[in-house]
Amino acid sequence: MVTICFDFGNSKRKAGIFTGDAFSEEIYLPDDSEECISSILKRYSPGAIILSSVINHREGLEGQLSQAAPFHKLSNLTRLNFTVSVSKPETVGADRLALAAAAAKFLPGKNTLVIALGSCITYNFVNQYAQFLGGSISPGLSMRFRAMHEYTAKLPLVQEDWNFPLIGYDTRTNLQSGVILGMASEIDGIIHHYRERFGNFNAVLTGGNSAYFATLLKSRIFADHNFLFKGLYALSQLNCIP
Repeated sequence: MVTICFDFGNSKRKAGIFTGDAFSEEIYLPDDSEECISSILKRYSPGAIILSSVINHREGLEGQLSQAAPFHKLSNLTRLNFTVSVSKPETVGADRLALAAAAAKFLPGKNTLVIALGSCITYNFVNQYAQFLGGSISPGLSMRFRAMHEYTAKLPLVQEDWNFPLIGYDTRTNLQSGVILGMASEIDGIIHHYRERFGNFNAVLTGGNSAYFATLLKSRIFADHNFLFKGLYALSQLNCIP
């Protein structure tokens, strides 16, 4: 059976395709128009569909998906494979729920910090008892570059370049070194704080540029670009399948 896991983030719309229990393909969607979604549904003929969305997606999208296959939209009403131990569980983002589900599914009985690189960096901690305790949120890569451009008079808007030097030699390379190494140092620092408190635990890096950042970190981590999709698939099994 094919399962389609839709992930609508602040900057990108994606779909992860699972054939049986195996992840097989990632698709980037130009939009969530009826035509775009119809082409994906026709191509894969899914037996189950799950949607994680942190944006105001198209009205009618959920109805279109529910007509195609057993469908579930991830929310605070979703049946979970972990418990949410935060003050306002209804405010936890759908993406963070999916990441916690992947930690509980694939690293059971372990303390796990899932670090997701997107528009924001989210730090999501699931303890050995499968309790999501919360974590932290900080600006992501593009947001940092954009903030320095928009909140200053003369700094340009630059893009990441993974061949940046340690010591910047012009404005562009100064910004690249500051943002990229600053993010890597932040991630290492937060992992260090968790290690001081919890001792041995797993750190998982996922999303956007996780493969690049994994090479910059001093901390021992697991890098899994598809960790969120794996969490969505785990939740689809609980919520889409009778």
